[in-house]
Amino acid sequence: MEYVHLGRTGLRVSRICLGTACFGYISGKMFNNLGMTEERSFQLMDLAIENGINFFDTADVYGWDQGVGLSESVIGHWFAQGGGRREKVVLATKVYGAMSPEHPKESWPNQKGLSALHIKKACEDSLRRLGTNYIDLYMMHRIDRSAPWEEIWQAMEQLMREGKVLYIGSSNFAGWDIARANELARSRNFLGLVVEQCAYNLLNRKVEMEVLPACQAYGMGVIPWEPLGEGTLAGTLHKPAEGLRGTPHVAERIEKNRAVLEAYERLCAEINEPPAEVALAWLLSNPVVTAPSIGFRKPEHLESAVRSVQLKLSPETLACLNEIFPSPGTAPEAFYDY
Repeated sequence: MEYVHLGRTGLRVSRICLGTACFGYISGKMFNNLGMTEERSFQLMDLAIENGINFFDTADVYGWDQGVGLSESVIGHWFAQGGGRREKVVLATKVYGAMSPEHPKESWPNQKGLSALHIKKACEDSLRRLGTNYIDLYMMHRIDRSAPWEEIWQAMEQLMREGKVLYIGSSNFAGWDIARANELARSRNFLGLVVEQCAYNLLNRKVEMEVLPACQAYGMGVIPWEPLGEGTLAGTLHKPAEGLRGTPHVAERIEKNRAVLEAYERLCAEINEPPAEVALAWLLSNPVVTAPSIGFRKPEHLESAVRSVQLKLSPETLACLNEIFPSPGTAPEAFYDY
Protein backbone atom coordinates (compact mmCIF):
# COMPACT_ATOMS: atom_id res chain seq x y z
CA MET A 1 0.00 0.00 0.00
CA GLU A 2 1.12 3.56 -0.71
CA TYR A 3 0.56 6.43 1.72
CA VAL A 4 0.29 10.16 1.06
CA HIS A 5 -0.25 13.26 3.14
CA LEU A 6 -3.85 14.33 3.60
CA GLY A 7 -3.74 17.64 1.78
CA ARG A 8 -1.34 20.13 3.35
CA THR A 9 -1.27 18.29 6.69
CA GLY A 10 1.34 15.98 8.18
CA LEU A 11 -1.24 13.18 8.41
CA ARG A 12 -0.53 10.17 6.17
CA VAL A 13 -3.34 8.05 4.75
CA SER A 14 -3.57 5.07 2.40
CA ARG A 15 -4.31 5.67 -1.29
CA ILE A 16 -7.52 3.67 -0.84
CA CYS A 17 -10.19 4.80 1.61
CA LEU A 18 -12.64 2.25 2.99
CA GLY A 19 -16.18 3.56 2.47
CA THR A 20 -18.53 2.21 5.12
CA ALA A 21 -21.87 3.68 4.04
CA CYS A 22 -23.61 0.30 3.98
CA PHE A 23 -21.97 -1.34 6.99
CA GLY A 24 -24.62 -3.12 9.02
CA TYR A 25 -27.22 -2.49 6.29
CA ILE A 26 -29.01 -5.69 5.37
CA SER A 27 -32.08 -4.67 3.36
CA GLY A 28 -34.36 -1.67 3.23
CA LYS A 29 -35.78 1.14 1.14
CA MET A 30 -32.39 2.54 0.18
CA PHE A 31 -30.80 -0.74 -0.96
CA ASN A 32 -32.32 -4.19 -1.29
CA ASN A 33 -30.62 -7.39 -0.17
CA LEU A 34 -27.20 -5.92 0.55
CA GLY A 35 -26.65 -8.39 3.36
CA MET A 36 -23.97 -6.22 5.00
CA THR A 37 -24.31 -7.75 8.44
CA GLU A 38 -22.13 -6.59 11.30
CA GLU A 39 -20.08 -9.78 11.04
CA ARG A 40 -19.48 -9.26 7.34
CA SER A 41 -18.56 -5.62 7.95
CA PHE A 42 -16.04 -6.70 10.60
CA GLN A 43 -14.43 -9.09 8.10
CA LEU A 44 -14.01 -6.31 5.53
CA MET A 45 -12.49 -3.92 8.08
CA ASP A 46 -10.04 -6.60 9.23
CA LEU A 47 -9.14 -7.32 5.59
CA ALA A 48 -8.63 -3.61 4.96
CA ILE A 49 -6.14 -3.39 7.82
CA GLU A 50 -4.36 -6.53 6.58
CA ASN A 51 -3.95 -4.83 3.18
CA GLY A 52 -2.59 -1.61 4.68
CA ILE A 53 -5.75 0.49 4.31
CA ASN A 54 -5.69 2.88 7.30
CA PHE A 55 -8.31 5.40 6.11
CA PHE A 56 -12.00 4.72 6.98
CA ASP A 57 -14.88 6.98 5.89
CA THR A 58 -18.34 7.07 7.42
CA ALA A 59 -21.10 9.58 8.32
CA ASP A 60 -23.65 9.99 11.08
CA VAL A 61 -26.58 9.52 8.67
CA TYR A 62 -25.34 6.22 7.20
CA GLY A 63 -27.92 3.58 7.98
CA TRP A 64 -30.70 5.73 6.54
CA ASP A 65 -34.10 4.05 6.80
CA GLN A 66 -32.59 1.14 8.74
CA GLY A 67 -31.44 3.57 11.43
CA VAL A 68 -29.23 6.65 11.26
CA GLY A 69 -25.92 6.11 13.01
CA LEU A 70 -25.84 2.43 12.05
CA SER A 71 -22.49 2.53 10.22
CA GLU A 72 -20.81 4.45 13.05
CA SER A 73 -22.14 1.95 15.58
CA VAL A 74 -20.79 -1.01 13.60
CA ILE A 75 -17.34 0.63 13.44
CA GLY A 76 -17.54 1.33 17.17
CA HIS A 77 -18.28 -2.32 17.90
CA TRP A 78 -15.29 -3.31 15.71
CA PHE A 79 -13.03 -0.87 17.60
CA ALA A 80 -14.24 -2.40 20.88
CA GLN A 81 -12.59 -5.71 19.96
CA GLY A 82 -9.24 -4.07 20.68
CA GLY A 83 -6.05 -5.24 19.06
CA GLY A 84 -4.98 -1.67 18.26
CA ARG A 85 -7.84 -1.27 15.79
CA ARG A 86 -8.62 2.34 16.70
CA GLU A 87 -4.97 3.36 16.78
CA LYS A 88 -4.37 1.98 13.27
CA VAL A 89 -7.26 3.86 11.67
CA VAL A 90 -7.53 7.44 10.40
CA LEU A 91 -11.24 7.89 10.99
CA ALA A 92 -13.45 10.28 9.03
CA THR A 93 -17.11 10.99 9.72
CA LYS A 94 -19.54 13.73 8.77
CA VAL A 95 -22.08 16.18 10.14
CA TYR A 96 -25.10 17.90 8.57
CA GLY A 97 -27.86 15.36 7.88
CA ALA A 98 -31.18 14.99 9.64
CA MET A 99 -30.73 12.77 12.67
CA SER A 100 -34.29 12.08 13.79
CA PRO A 101 -34.45 8.32 14.34
CA GLU A 102 -38.22 8.18 13.80
CA HIS A 103 -38.52 10.34 10.68
CA PRO A 104 -35.10 11.13 9.18
CA LYS A 105 -36.59 13.55 6.64
CA GLU A 106 -38.86 15.24 9.18
CA SER A 107 -36.42 15.96 12.00
CA TRP A 108 -36.79 18.72 14.54
CA PRO A 109 -35.32 22.05 13.37
CA ASN A 110 -31.99 21.72 15.18
CA GLN A 111 -31.40 18.05 14.40
CA LYS A 112 -29.69 18.90 11.12
CA GLY A 113 -27.53 21.56 9.47
CA LEU A 114 -24.39 23.33 10.64
CA SER A 115 -25.55 25.43 13.55
CA ALA A 116 -23.16 25.45 16.50
CA LEU A 117 -25.80 23.56 18.48
CA HIS A 118 -26.13 20.75 15.95
CA ILE A 119 -22.38 20.49 15.33
CA LYS A 120 -21.75 20.06 19.08
CA LYS A 121 -24.55 17.53 19.58
CA ALA A 122 -23.78 15.58 16.40
CA CYS A 123 -20.09 15.29 17.27
CA GLU A 124 -20.83 14.03 20.77
CA ASP A 125 -23.30 11.48 19.41
CA SER A 126 -20.81 10.28 16.77
CA LEU A 127 -18.10 9.86 19.40
CA ARG A 128 -20.47 7.80 21.54
CA ARG A 129 -21.50 5.53 18.65
CA LEU A 130 -17.91 5.13 17.46
CA GLY A 131 -16.68 4.32 20.95
CA THR A 132 -13.76 6.74 20.67
CA ASN A 133 -12.82 10.07 22.24
CA TYR A 134 -11.64 11.76 19.04
CA ILE A 135 -12.41 11.97 15.31
CA ASP A 136 -9.44 12.36 13.00
CA LEU A 137 -11.32 14.07 10.16
CA TYR A 138 -14.69 15.75 10.69
CA MET A 139 -16.35 16.69 7.41
CA MET A 140 -19.35 18.89 6.70
CA HIS A 141 -21.57 16.69 4.55
CA ARG A 142 -23.25 19.61 2.76
CA ILE A 143 -23.03 23.38 2.72
CA ASP A 144 -25.50 25.10 5.07
CA ARG A 145 -26.20 28.53 3.61
CA SER A 146 -28.30 29.51 6.62
CA ALA A 147 -25.36 29.15 9.03
CA PRO A 148 -22.72 31.93 8.98
CA TRP A 149 -19.11 30.78 8.70
CA GLU A 150 -18.23 32.71 11.86
CA GLU A 151 -20.58 30.39 13.77
CA ILE A 152 -19.39 27.23 12.01
CA TRP A 153 -15.70 27.94 12.55
CA GLN A 154 -16.24 28.92 16.19
CA ALA A 155 -17.98 25.58 16.80
CA MET A 156 -15.25 23.63 15.00
CA GLU A 157 -12.48 25.48 16.83
CA GLN A 158 -14.12 24.55 20.13
CA LEU A 159 -14.20 20.86 19.16
CA MET A 160 -10.52 21.02 18.27
CA ARG A 161 -9.61 22.75 21.54
CA GLU A 162 -11.41 19.96 23.40
CA GLY A 163 -9.45 17.35 21.43
CA LYS A 164 -12.61 15.82 19.97
CA VAL A 165 -11.70 16.64 16.36
CA LEU A 166 -8.24 16.90 14.76
CA TYR A 167 -8.92 18.04 11.16
CA ILE A 168 -11.86 19.60 9.32
CA GLY A 169 -13.04 18.81 5.81
CA SER A 170 -15.91 19.45 3.44
CA SER A 171 -18.07 17.24 1.25
CA ASN A 172 -20.10 18.21 -1.81
CA PHE A 173 -18.98 21.85 -1.64
CA ALA A 174 -18.73 24.16 -4.63
CA GLY A 175 -15.41 25.82 -5.46
CA TRP A 176 -16.74 29.14 -4.15
CA ASP A 177 -17.76 27.56 -0.83
CA ILE A 178 -14.28 26.08 -0.42
CA ALA A 179 -12.63 29.44 -1.12
CA ARG A 180 -14.91 31.40 1.20
CA ALA A 181 -14.56 28.88 4.03
CA ASN A 182 -10.77 28.85 3.83
CA GLU A 183 -10.39 32.62 3.54
CA LEU A 184 -12.54 33.17 6.64
CA ALA A 185 -10.60 30.44 8.46
CA ARG A 186 -7.36 32.19 7.51
CA SER A 187 -8.66 35.45 8.97
CA ARG A 188 -9.16 33.59 12.27
CA ASN A 189 -5.64 32.04 12.12
CA PHE A 190 -7.35 28.66 11.80
CA LEU A 191 -6.21 25.74 9.62
CA GLY A 192 -9.54 25.55 7.80
CA LEU A 193 -10.55 22.85 5.32
CA VAL A 194 -7.88 20.25 4.56
CA VAL A 195 -9.90 17.93 2.31
CA GLU A 196 -12.94 17.87 0.04
CA GLN A 197 -14.97 14.74 -0.62
CA CYS A 198 -16.84 14.94 -3.91
CA ALA A 199 -18.46 12.77 -6.58
CA TYR A 200 -15.73 12.14 -9.15
CA ASN A 201 -15.22 9.41 -11.73
CA LEU A 202 -14.71 8.95 -15.46
CA LEU A 203 -18.42 9.41 -16.11
CA ASN A 204 -18.72 12.45 -13.84
CA ARG A 205 -15.87 14.93 -14.23
CA LYS A 206 -17.76 18.15 -13.41
CA VAL A 207 -15.59 18.89 -10.38
CA GLU A 208 -12.63 19.46 -12.71
CA MET A 209 -14.19 22.81 -13.64
CA GLU A 210 -13.93 24.57 -10.27
CA VAL A 211 -13.78 22.24 -7.25
CA LEU A 212 -10.46 20.52 -8.03
CA PRO A 213 -8.71 23.81 -8.94
CA ALA A 214 -9.93 25.30 -5.63
CA CYS A 215 -8.60 22.29 -3.72
CA GLN A 216 -5.26 22.52 -5.48
CA ALA A 217 -4.99 26.24 -4.74
CA TYR A 218 -5.64 25.71 -1.02
CA GLY A 219 -3.51 22.59 -0.64
CA MET A 220 -6.49 20.36 0.06
CA GLY A 221 -6.74 16.65 -0.52
CA VAL A 222 -9.58 15.19 -2.57
CA ILE A 223 -11.52 12.04 -1.66
CA PRO A 224 -13.69 10.97 -4.60
CA TRP A 225 -16.88 9.21 -3.63
CA GLU A 226 -18.69 7.01 -6.14
CA PRO A 227 -15.33 6.41 -7.92
CA LEU A 228 -16.78 3.50 -9.92
CA GLY A 229 -20.01 5.29 -10.84
CA GLU A 230 -22.16 2.97 -8.70
CA GLY A 231 -20.48 0.01 -10.37
CA THR A 232 -21.03 1.13 -13.97
CA LEU A 233 -17.24 1.42 -14.46
CA ALA A 234 -16.51 -2.04 -13.06
CA GLY A 235 -17.10 -4.03 -16.25
CA THR A 236 -20.87 -3.84 -15.96
CA LEU A 237 -21.77 -4.87 -19.49
CA HIS A 238 -20.40 -8.39 -19.08
CA LYS A 239 -21.54 -9.06 -15.54
CA PRO A 240 -24.93 -10.12 -14.15
CA ALA A 241 -26.99 -7.32 -12.61
CA GLU A 242 -26.45 -7.70 -8.86
CA GLY A 243 -26.15 -5.40 -5.87
CA LEU A 244 -26.40 -1.74 -6.84
CA ARG A 245 -26.14 -2.67 -10.52
CA GLY A 246 -29.47 -4.43 -10.21
CA THR A 247 -31.39 -1.30 -9.16
CA PRO A 248 -33.54 0.52 -11.75
CA HIS A 249 -31.55 3.73 -11.26
CA VAL A 250 -28.21 2.11 -12.10
CA ALA A 251 -29.71 0.05 -14.94
CA GLU A 252 -30.96 3.29 -16.49
CA ARG A 253 -27.54 4.86 -16.02
CA ILE A 254 -25.91 1.95 -17.80
CA GLU A 255 -28.26 2.19 -20.78
CA LYS A 256 -27.75 5.95 -21.00
CA ASN A 257 -23.98 5.48 -21.20
CA ARG A 258 -23.86 2.16 -23.06
CA ALA A 259 -21.88 3.46 -26.05
CA VAL A 260 -19.07 4.97 -23.95
CA LEU A 261 -19.05 2.00 -21.58
CA GLU A 262 -18.61 -0.35 -24.55
CA ALA A 263 -15.65 1.73 -25.78
CA TYR A 264 -14.25 1.78 -22.25
CA GLU A 265 -14.46 -1.97 -21.76
CA ARG A 266 -12.85 -2.54 -25.17
CA LEU A 267 -9.93 -0.37 -24.10
CA CYS A 268 -9.57 -2.26 -20.82
CA ALA A 269 -9.56 -5.55 -22.74
CA GLU A 270 -6.88 -4.21 -25.09
CA ILE A 271 -4.55 -3.33 -22.22
CA ASN A 272 -5.59 -6.51 -20.37
CA GLU A 273 -6.59 -4.76 -17.15
CA PRO A 274 -9.87 -5.05 -15.17
CA PRO A 275 -12.19 -2.06 -15.74
CA ALA A 276 -12.60 -1.36 -12.02
CA GLU A 277 -8.85 -1.16 -11.52
CA VAL A 278 -8.43 1.09 -14.56
CA ALA A 279 -11.10 3.49 -13.26
CA LEU A 280 -9.37 3.73 -9.87
CA ALA A 281 -5.89 4.01 -11.39
CA TRP A 282 -7.15 6.88 -13.54
CA LEU A 283 -8.29 8.75 -10.43
CA LEU A 284 -5.04 8.02 -8.61
CA SER A 285 -3.03 9.39 -11.55
CA ASN A 286 -4.39 12.85 -10.67
CA PRO A 287 -2.00 14.47 -8.13
CA VAL A 288 -4.90 16.30 -6.47
CA VAL A 289 -6.61 13.03 -5.55
CA THR A 290 -5.70 11.60 -2.14
CA ALA A 291 -7.74 8.41 -1.99
CA PRO A 292 -11.00 7.23 -3.58
CA SER A 293 -13.59 6.19 -0.99
CA ILE A 294 -14.84 2.77 -2.03
CA GLY A 295 -17.61 0.68 -0.52
CA PHE A 296 -16.81 -3.03 -0.70
CA ARG A 297 -19.26 -5.89 -0.40
CA LYS A 298 -16.86 -8.74 -1.12
CA PRO A 299 -13.20 -9.40 -0.22
CA GLU A 300 -12.26 -9.70 -3.90
CA HIS A 301 -13.52 -6.15 -4.50
CA LEU A 302 -11.19 -4.83 -1.81
CA GLU A 303 -8.25 -6.80 -3.11
CA SER A 304 -8.89 -5.49 -6.63
CA ALA A 305 -8.87 -1.91 -5.33
CA VAL A 306 -5.56 -2.51 -3.57
CA ARG A 307 -4.06 -3.75 -6.85
CA SER A 308 -5.18 -0.56 -8.60
CA VAL A 309 -2.72 1.45 -6.48
CA GLN A 310 0.16 -0.29 -8.28
CA LEU A 311 -1.39 0.10 -11.74
CA LYS A 312 0.29 2.99 -13.55
CA LEU A 313 -1.55 3.86 -16.76
CA SER A 314 0.53 4.83 -19.78
CA PRO A 315 0.20 8.31 -21.37
CA GLU A 316 -1.42 6.60 -24.36
CA THR A 317 -4.04 4.92 -22.19
CA LEU A 318 -4.76 8.17 -20.33
CA ALA A 319 -5.20 9.94 -23.67
CA CYS A 320 -7.66 7.24 -24.83
CA LEU A 321 -9.65 7.59 -21.62
CA ASN A 322 -9.87 11.33 -22.15
CA GLU A 323 -11.25 10.70 -25.63
CA ILE A 324 -13.88 8.30 -24.36
CA PHE A 325 -14.76 10.44 -21.33
CA PRO A 326 -13.96 14.06 -22.31
CA SER A 327 -13.05 16.52 -19.55
CA PRO A 328 -15.37 19.52 -19.20
CA GLY A 329 -12.27 21.70 -18.87
CA THR A 330 -11.44 24.33 -16.29
CA ALA A 331 -13.63 27.35 -15.57
CA PRO A 332 -14.10 30.05 -16.70
CA GLU A 333 -12.72 29.05 -20.11
CA ALA A 334 -14.90 25.92 -20.11
CA PHE A 335 -18.04 28.06 -19.95
CA TYR A 336 -17.56 29.31 -23.50
CA ASP A 337 -17.59 27.65 -26.90
CA TYR A 338 -15.28 30.14 -28.55
